[in-house]
Amino acid sequence: MRFIDEVKIYVSGGHGGNGFVGWRREKYVPMGGPDGGDGGSGGAVVFVASPEINTLIDFSFQPHVRAEGGGAGGGQNLTGHDGEDAVRQVPLGTQVFFRGKLVADLSEPSARWIAARGGHGGKGNAFFRSATNQAPDYSQPGQEGDSFEFTLILKSVADVGLVGFPNVGKSSLITKVSKARPKIADYPFTTLEPNLGVVMLDGGRRIVIADIPGLITGAHEGRGLGIKFLRHVERTSVLAQLIDIGVTIAGDISNLSFETDQEVREAVELQFGAIDHELRSFSETVAGLPRLIVFSKSDTELSRRAYDLTRESFLSRGFEVFRVSSLDGEGMPELLESLSRAVLKQKNLVP
Repeated sequence: MRFIDEVKIYVSGGHGGNGFVGWRREKYVPMGGPDGGDGGSGGAVVFVASPEINTLIDFSFQPHVRAEGGGAGGGQNLTGHDGEDAVRQVPLGTQVFFRGKLVADLSEPSARWIAARGGHGGKGNAFFRSATNQAPDYSQPGQEGDSFEFTLILKSVADVGLVGFPNVGKSSLITKVSKARPKIADYPFTTLEPNLGVVMLDGGRRIVIADIPGLITGAHEGRGLGIKFLRHVERTSVLAQLIDIGVTIAGDISNLSFETDQEVREAVELQFGAIDHELRSFSETVAGLPRLIVFSKSDTELSRRAYDLTRESFLSRGFEVFRVSSLDGEGMPELLESLSRAVLKQKNLVP
């Protein structure tokens, strides 16, 4: 399935129903007077944030959303029915832009936003009856509903963003620690859409982790899966950068045999530096988020060696460093506790 995280849509509120021109006609009621009822109001277009969906693809197939119009008024002062609202679910984290300006940010579960209001129903001729106008023979037409063109942009809502090159183990990690089940395979770009996983910790604590699709050099310029996925880290409080020097897409390491310690150090720095450059080129704010360095696949000798040789270097630069394995769970409890502390500190929820 294609992942759609930006789409242009057109919304229209329902047309208000027309007022009615009617006259009371009953036996023994001479000069019954006007009894035309009012038209019903048109329905509205409403967006509701839902954590159950994670793509805007439905809107790409059906970009026009129109609410039902109101019913016309009737005789005997009958009011037309109100039009049904067109309620559409959007992924949690959807932003709505009108002419380039942000007008709505649906980042809370079940948040509702009225995208287009329906038109008011017209008044029937009974409404216009007065002491000086006993027999009005006119009514009002219903009003047009609002019509707008919006751009919807999806940005995942998560506490922690997992970043790193394709196949470094992000999907495996989120599968290990949560109920999220992203596709996992041994080829690049397995993950074609961000996946969210909720991790429950002791004491009722929880953190939401986003598995951001793999980045490559030049991602901030649109290469590979492009800048569209970098925007998903903008809302996160903490980043966890996964490193696996066995992933050759990380940089020009094809000529490295890892026979010497220097080659291992060089491969780690190439991989770390490449992702760091993409983050900084996209946003210094994002690059400045608290970041933990995570050596994945610690069940392999190469990963353990890379961790041992570069841990002190990362610590000296202010990074927390971890070694984890999604295969046997090594290091996961310690990593999750540190992520939880970092998230709480970033949200100013701890001293």
